[in-house]
Amino acid sequence: MSDLLEGFLGTSVEGKKSRVPAKLDYIQSATGLFLGLFMWGHMFFVSTILISKDFMYTITKMFEGSMFLSEPKPWIVSGIVLFVFAVFIVHAMLGMRKLPITFRQYQAYKTHMGMMKHDDTTMWFTQAFTGFAMFFMGSAHLLMMAAQSDKIGPFGSSERMYGDFMWPFYLLLLLAVEFHGGIGLYRLCVKWGWFEGANAKESRKNLKKAKWAVTAFFLALGLLTLAAYVKYGYEYSHGLVDKYKPTAQVEVRFDEKVRA
Repeated sequence: MSDLLEGFLGTSVEGKKSRVPAKLDYIQSATGLFLGLFMWGHMFFVSTILISKDFMYTITKMFEGSMFLSEPKPWIVSGIVLFVFAVFIVHAMLGMRKLPITFRQYQAYKTHMGMMKHDDTTMWFTQAFTGFAMFFMGSAHLLMMAAQSDKIGPFGSSERMYGDFMWPFYLLLLLAVEFHGGIGLYRLCVKWGWFEGANAKESRKNLKKAKWAVTAFFLALGLLTLAAYVKYGYEYSHGLVDKYKPTAQVEVRFDEKVRA
């Protein structure tokens, strides 16, 4: 009976509100922080192609376990991707709770945004829009990487961008990820009081400047990386270069001799 009353009134028979929304907010924040930091690390990983194809190949094989296995195993990458995908789905489902789901709710928010003319309110709309787009594009990308983890590398990734004509998709995904992730991390700092300092208002201004600087940096890095993959894909497709093969490989062997 108490659960029934709480369902209608929003409070228990003792007059206490449920703690579930607060717990869900905490989980949403934790998964968002994980995905935001993962996004930065992932961008640095894929951008290794700007250094050299050999360097990107080495890093790719490292994620496949080349440092501790006799030969790399792409399924390790698939496992990591599926874990990230699970966190991604949890975060997306929790984020949907706060989206306006009726025209009346959307109209109320739009009126509120127009009256307030507050940057944080406007940024929330951008975050919500890009998050909705990422739910589809991010899911497609993660499932593709889980299924084709053996094709991640200088040749496979470049061929996917140009030969499979996936670069427009990844361009849109880049924009959605960087704006959504950057705004999300900024809002986490504001929500939980990280880096607040003695003057909260001044700290928020500095956080906002840092947020846009970080977004601009990762957008520039992402665009350069995407251009590099398209360039290499074009060269492969038109026979200007041969299919990529690592120019140098280091193999370490341990020979043990047993003496009688």
